Amino acid sequence: MGCSNCGTSKGGKPSGCKSNGGCSTGGCNRLNVHDWLNNLPINDIDGGCRIVEISFNQGSRKEFYRNATTQLFDKGDCVSVEGVSGFDVGEVSMTGEMVRLQLKKKGVEEKNPDFKKVLRKASDRDLEIMQQNKAREKEALVRSRAIARKLKLDMKMSEVEIQADGRKATFFYIADDRVDFRELIKLYAGEFRLKVEMRQIGARQEAAKVGGVGSCGRELCCSTWLTDFKSVNTTAARYQNLSINQSKLSGQCGRLKCCLNYELDTYLDALQNFLENAESLQVAKGTASLIKKDIFKNLMWYVLPDSNKQYPLTIERVRKIRQLNLQNQIPDSLDPVEVSTGKPKEVESPYVDLVGQISLKTLEKADRKKKHGHHKHQAQHGSGGRKPENGGSNRGGRDGRTGNPPPGQGNTGNAGNREVKKAPVPPPPDRNKKS
Repeated sequence: MGCSNCGTSKGGKPSGCKSNGGCSTGGCNRLNVHDWLNNLPINDIDGGCRIVEISFNQGSRKEFYRNATTQLFDKGDCVSVEGVSGFDVGEVSMTGEMVRLQLKKKGVEEKNPDFKKVLRKASDRDLEIMQQNKAREKEALVRSRAIARKLKLDMKMSEVEIQADGRKATFFYIADDRVDFRELIKLYAGEFRLKVEMRQIGARQEAAKVGGVGSCGRELCCSTWLTDFKSVNTTAARYQNLSINQSKLSGQCGRLKCCLNYELDTYLDALQNFLENAESLQVAKGTASLIKKDIFKNLMWYVLPDSNKQYPLTIERVRKIRQLNLQNQIPDSLDPVEVSTGKPKEVESPYVDLVGQISLKTLEKADRKKKHGHHKHQAQHGSGGRKPENGGSNRGGRDGRTGNPPPGQGNTGNAGNREVKKAPVPPPPDRNKKS
C-alpha cells in the first residue's frame, strides 16, 4: 500500500514527495500519528524527550527506543538500533513531545531502563545488508508453510520478518488452539540457520499486515489507524437495524467489521427516548408486533397479523395505546402517520415523444415504399411521358425487364442507326369486278 511517488535517496530519507516520511496518503508508513507539534520551536533541547518511536516493515511493528547518541533525529530518518545478538534497521516515525503523550497513553514510564538504544544513523552498508535479508522473507514464508504442513500442524503462517543483520527471524502464525511447535522450531533453525521466534496473532492482525480496501472504498482501518481491536457481536447490528447478513457484516479478516462499533453509542443514546416494553400492542384487528425503530424520524414500525403492511407510529401514539392496554381497553386502529419520502414528484413533460412510439418495422416499410415510388417516377420521366402502343407496359418505352424496345419502334441509340421497314399492305379487293 505504499505511495508510488516516494523513493529512497542516498541519505536514507524518502524522496519524491519530500515529506520526510509523513506521507499524506498514509501508505508509506502505516498507523502513523500526526505530529502537530513538529513546527514549534524547541527552546530547551536538553530537556526534550530522548525517546523516539521506530517503525519496522512499513509500520506493521512499532517500538520505542532511547536515543543515547548526541545526534537529533527527524521523522523519516533510517537508524540502526539494538537487536537480538546484532542490530536492526528501522525508520523514525515520531519524535519530541508527541512521544511523551504516546507513552502516557500506553502507561509506559519515560525513564524505564528496559528501553533499547539507538546505535547510529543507518549507513549505506546497513541498508544494503537489510535489503539482502528482506529479499529472503518471501522464500522463507513459502518454505515455512511447507514444513508446517508436513508436520500436520493446525496453524497458518502469515508473515516472516527477518532482522536487518539476518541473525533472527520472527514467524507470525494464526491458530485457533494452542500448538506444540517445539519440533517445528528445530526444523526452522536448521533450515534457515538463524534464531527463530514464534508469535501468534489473530485474524484482525493478519488483515492489518496484509492490508487492502474495504467495502466502503477506503483502506482498511486496521492497516491505517486502528490499533485497539474491541470485540464486535451481532447485538451492535441489531441496535442499528441492520439485517443479519454474514457476508455483508464480515470484513476481509472473516470477522465482524470493526466499524459496527463506531456509531453504536449514538444509537444507544437515541434509543433511550423510545419505550422499552412496547414490543406488542393490542388493537381491534389483533396484536401488532414491533419490527424496527427509526431513530432519525422517531417512529416505531408495527405489523398486524395476517398482513405484510407496515404501520409507522409516533412515540406519543405508542405510549397512548400502551396506556389503554394497561387499562384493558383496546383501540379501534393504530392511527399510523404518513411518511413522506422527501423525493420531488416527477412532472410530466408538455410534449409527447413520438419517436418512441414508432417501431423499427414501421420505419422500414415506409422507407421501402418511398424508394419504390422514387424509382417509378424516374421511369416515367425517362420515356417522355408517352404511353406505349399495342397496350404495352408504361416503363420508359422498354419491353419487359431486358430493356429492349418493342417491335416496330426505332432506337436512335443502336449502332448504324438502322431503320425498321414495315411490310407492304395489300390493297382491298374490288367487289364490283366479276370473276
